Amino acid sequence: MTLAPTARPSTVTSLKVRSGRLVELVLVVFAVAIVALAYVNVSIATEDRLPTDVWWHVGLFGVLPLALHVVLRWRARYADPLLLPIATLLNGLGLVMIHRIDVSQGLGPTDGVAARQLLWTGLAVAMAAVALVVVRDHRVLRRYTYTAMAIGFVLLLLPMLPVVGQEINGSRLWIRIGPFSLQPGELAKIALTVFFAGYLVTTRDALSLVGRRFLGLQLPRARDLGPILVAWGLSVLILVSQRDLGSSLLFFGLFVAVLYVATERTSWIVIGLSLFVAGAVLAWQLFSHVQQRVTLWLDPFAPGQSDQVAKGLMGLGHGGIFGTGLGEGYPYITYFPASDYVIASFGEELGMIGLFAMLLLYALLVERGLRTAIGAREGFGKLLAAGMAFTVALQVFVIVGGITRVIPLTGLTTPFLSAGGSSLLANWVIVALLLRISDHARRPVSERRLDPTTDRAHPTEVTP
Repeated sequence: MTLAPTARPSTVTSLKVRSGRLVELVLVVFAVAIVALAYVNVSIATEDRLPTDVWWHVGLFGVLPLALHVVLRWRARYADPLLLPIATLLNGLGLVMIHRIDVSQGLGPTDGVAARQLLWTGLAVAMAAVALVVVRDHRVLRRYTYTAMAIGFVLLLLPMLPVVGQEINGSRLWIRIGPFSLQPGELAKIALTVFFAGYLVTTRDALSLVGRRFLGLQLPRARDLGPILVAWGLSVLILVSQRDLGSSLLFFGLFVAVLYVATERTSWIVIGLSLFVAGAVLAWQLFSHVQQRVTLWLDPFAPGQSDQVAKGLMGLGHGGIFGTGLGEGYPYITYFPASDYVIASFGEELGMIGLFAMLLLYALLVERGLRTAIGAREGFGKLLAAGMAFTVALQVFVIVGGITRVIPLTGLTTPFLSAGGSSLLANWVIVALLLRISDHARRPVSERRLDPTTDRAHPTEVTP
């Protein structure tokens, strides 16, 4: 009896990678619908009527993410499908709250801050689209590592110039050119993230493998401490000259976070935190404006000082768990309710549940950025995506922590929510870069382009 020949195993083919653009389109439409509903709710609560300009404002806002969605289909069809809807929803809710503050101050739909913010939103989304079209491969940015460093330092130092620099509310963070005001530090964080990623991808072996162990920590060589000491010195310079604890914490925390991702050494976090605490304590002892911030943080209800933090806390307390409802609270009593204290405004009218939902959106945005970093197949993309994600996370922590008295109050803006064009421009460009990196990470191997820095495919991306 002869046995039948054993069947040859069938060839395993790779699964087709889904682009996720349909999911993105549905979520973008859903996000715009939520914004439209919130806009209508504000008008009914404050004016007891439907807004006559709802289709104009919501329609104009809705066209912007849909146009960017078309650009993604054209230039980055495998990009992460959740980044654009999350940014759209946060940006739209920020517009709604700014409009709500305008109504409480008697400003119309064309002469209020919300109208300018909508124009800035259009410019920011356009810049994100340009970034996606021009930067067709994020690895090209590695060529400009030290150029990005120079640009970042120049942007940070611009507010110190005597002509264009401008001091507002005790912090020197702005420049004014004619009728326009800009916060260059928002754009500097992008340039410095590119520099940190390009520098550390080259030096991470020396930083992670060389050194001595002490008490369970891998201590670096003295000469390897140079970069972190320079970053620490820059953060202290910002703290002293610009009187801004938030920007100092943001830039130094960004460098330490990217350094940890590059080396996976806990010792760098310990060294970084120790340096920052030492610098902050020294600044507190030497400079009066830092002492005022700390005093306000420790006792916001003390007589004879600013009641800014106290009013923010009372607004959050008034909102309770479920909030007063959009248009039903008194957020305009708090100082800067549409910019520095926009989180307190949302906390009062949406309550703790609504505020937690918004923080969950930020957490999801950061998670998608870190997921992009994990999926990237080369070191520069990993560090750049992680740095961009940590930038958003640190900025949210600094501003929310200041409002809720976790840390001293700072003058940073809340990404996508606060009124201000500089912040919108920077954060939409960050989203565009994350979309570009995620497109490369999720793209099938057969469709990936050659490495522009070497004119060949990356070794881990060659089809076996």
